[in-house]
Amino acid sequence: MSTVLVVVEQKNGVLGRISLEALAAGQALAGMLGAECAASILGNTTAAANELTSKAISRIYTLEHPLLTHYTPDGYCAALQQLIKTSSPAYVIFPHTYQVRDFAPALAARFSQSLISDVVAIQPGDSGPTFVRQLFQGKLNAGYRRANPDTALGFVSVQAGSFRVEDLQSGTAMVEPFSVELDALQIRTTPGEPFRESAQTVDLGAAPIIVSVGRGIREQENMPLVESLAQALGAELAASRPICDAGWLPIERQVGSSGQTVAPKLYLAVGISGAIQHLVGMKGSKAIIAINKDENAPIFEVADYGVVGDLFEIVPELTKAILAAKS
Repeated sequence: MSTVLVVVEQKNGVLGRISLEALAAGQALAGMLGAECAASILGNTTAAANELTSKAISRIYTLEHPLLTHYTPDGYCAALQQLIKTSSPAYVIFPHTYQVRDFAPALAARFSQSLISDVVAIQPGDSGPTFVRQLFQGKLNAGYRRANPDTALGFVSVQAGSFRVEDLQSGTAMVEPFSVELDALQIRTTPGEPFRESAQTVDLGAAPIIVSVGRGIREQENMPLVESLAQALGAELAASRPICDAGWLPIERQVGSSGQTVAPKLYLAVGISGAIQHLVGMKGSKAIIAINKDENAPIFEVADYGVVGDLFEIVPELTKAILAAKS
């Protein structure tokens, strides 16, 4: 039976949400192919491997070596090349992270293949699965598939928020250590100090509910209006680019092509017109509610529910109703 191998990414032994989304994508692809789904982890593998043992995957390959303790593109490429040659998967799936962007194209090149990156959907077909990518900031969708699906190895990375952790199937998986042969001469770079993120940084990608505000709020003095709504819902507060450019909210709360990509259970867009750059970052949300006074605003094209009206009248009443329902 063929295999879909998912390369998950751990940080200090903890799996990020996007790695679990990539595993959900791997399970979905394996289901289309009638194949097994396996996972692999590099570096500090123990805690992450234990987390995956409750998932419906055939095995978890753990790749440990002193030269994999800290990430280097050469080390990761060499280690995964050995695993792929031994396990012979049909596809290798990655989460589309900065680290993956650094090494995965080089890994694919070692097998004379290209990386289909930033995939947002996988569609079945008679000639093999089609991998969908967005072009021109989401204005167009393009489908890609392997020219020789029966012989060529496929490398794919999936965009954050495109596949749901909730769709991840539970099961029982066994851990299988994989012995890696590495030499220090293979590593051409010296790892530096890990990047330390700001203490205020928020991971909007992990938020189940997001209230997002746009230029319809008019002035910074009106921001408490949506802040109260977010607090009532127990939601994270986010914004479109103009709000963050103006300094009304920190840049880490920006959603869109130049901000974070999110897929919460509920995305409440307040005063956001729906420029394509913003839609790219949030249209994978499970439920989208839009409040805008312009009935022709593009945001209504992706919204599940739309409210046409003045946010300064609607938001306070909505906040009151939520608080009353919770009391």
